[in-house]
Amino acid sequence: MPDTTTDAAARDWWKNAVVYQIYPRSFADTDGDGIGNISGITSRVPYLAQLGVNAVWLSPFYPSALADGGYDVDDYRDVDPRLGTLDDFDAMVEDLHGAGIKVIVDIVPNHTSDRHEWFRAALEAGPGSPERERYIFRDGLGPDGERPPNDWESGFGGPAWEPAGDGQWYFHHFAKEQPDLNWDNDEVREDFLKTLRFWSDRGVDGFRVDVAHGLVKDLSEPFAPWAEVAVVDQHTDGSHPLWDRDAVHEIYAEWRRVFDEYDPPRFAVAEACVHPSRRARYASAKGLGQAFNFEMQDASWRSADFRKAIDSGLDQTRESGSTTTWLLGCHDSPRVATRYGLPADPQRTAVQVAHQWLLTDGTEPALDRALGERRARAGALITLALPGSTYLYQGDELGLHEVGDLPPEVLEDPLATRSGGREKGRDGCRVPLPWSADGPSFGFGPGPARPPQPAWFARYAAALQAADPESTLSLYRRAVQLRATLNTGADFTWIETGSADVLHFRRAEQWHCITNFGSEPVPLPEGELLISSAPMEGELLPGNATAWLRGSTGSTRVPSVRSRA
Repeated sequence: MPDTTTDAAARDWWKNAVVYQIYPRSFADTDGDGIGNISGITSRVPYLAQLGVNAVWLSPFYPSALADGGYDVDDYRDVDPRLGTLDDFDAMVEDLHGAGIKVIVDIVPNHTSDRHEWFRAALEAGPGSPERERYIFRDGLGPDGERPPNDWESGFGGPAWEPAGDGQWYFHHFAKEQPDLNWDNDEVREDFLKTLRFWSDRGVDGFRVDVAHGLVKDLSEPFAPWAEVAVVDQHTDGSHPLWDRDAVHEIYAEWRRVFDEYDPPRFAVAEACVHPSRRARYASAKGLGQAFNFEMQDASWRSADFRKAIDSGLDQTRESGSTTTWLLGCHDSPRVATRYGLPADPQRTAVQVAHQWLLTDGTEPALDRALGERRARAGALITLALPGSTYLYQGDELGLHEVGDLPPEVLEDPLATRSGGREKGRDGCRVPLPWSADGPSFGFGPGPARPPQPAWFARYAAALQAADPESTLSLYRRAVQLRATLNTGADFTWIETGSADVLHFRRAEQWHCITNFGSEPVPLPEGELLISSAPMEGELLPGNATAWLRGSTGSTRVPSVRSRA
């Protein structure tokens, strides 16, 4: 008789996984060109295994002009020659699987690059051709089509239309080098099914779907003015012309049939920036399986913000029948330690405050590095204690801060180059990692890194932290490995504390997570201390710290504590 428990665990490994995001070009470089590569990832498999993660998610590694950090894809079924070959990819997958680590790859279905063979053919073929039907081309306004079809704007700034040179314009929601695909076209749909099978056949276990909510669009006339289209939050019924249209789920039902061809089935996690009430469909068993919950990433360091994000994520779990995801950072947001080290603004999220800070090259307001790192450590223990999957961004396990003073000449993010100075961009969280305290790129590679690392990166080097039992890296290693030994099922209960600063929840039976968001120490209930993000003060949990307890029978009642953070 088959072991159905084991079969279910193999099939549903992703539901409670710790996933480590790798941005390949800034992870590890083996050839000295300053850019991380596939063999660099392979060289760090022992590090990932010691960290204890269940899977890695690779940001795009495909051939690309890097107009948007690799999210402008020239060929969906190949490796950028600067990063390696398909043989290198296969060797990496083999080594990761040998270490018990699954592989998730980014897939970018909303748009190709303007160097993709399909788009080059579309420009050559001209208006009315089958080649143009793969993309979104429209006639321009005016006698010669010299004006764009409407006033819609790109998410990276500037118009969302680019002239094709023959009276027609093509639509690009992001950079002009990223023409949007037409998902009403059967050839587009079939080609992506081929891509899913291509990588699944090479041993890929899952996919992270970029802009999962944006594939299906309504560009029928008359066009609504941009002032109306730009207001996304008001559309919770699938009526927005660009985002979260109901028909997108027909596409993912086709993908699900492909995923289920494999044993175990492949899974996908949707980057779906939609209203929480609309997120569950992306995570359904008939769709992709899981959807990112970005609310904790957007939360400021306040207990009420974290509780709201947790409740929303748990609601999604109940609605979808799947599990949710928890993350504090990724390649698209300023580093966690920096966000939590900047002064709070009740009118803005910590992410918004950090973006404004970047516009001053990281000078105003003043950053409290130590406080940010302390809070980031406490936040990590919260996410790792929650039911569902936890996604970690490379370098957060080192406590890295945002590099806020990158000079303009090294910036690559189109958010910086196209926003007219309104954004500094995302390059500051994509600076290559420091592996050692010396060398031309702190162990990242044999030569200088691109973009350049600041001198203070040496203090955060992985080798130094591995030798320090109190380091952030050591904390992550202990927490991830401890998590694997604890019951991580769906059981979750809030424990009321009587304090606006203290968040306390219980997991399976007697495993507790308690966080003090305030600045004054608070008492803990009796129990075995499993781990804490900061040294305990006797039997008191210090401010801006998290502790896990086992065997506790009491509640945390601290009615007199007031926040001074």
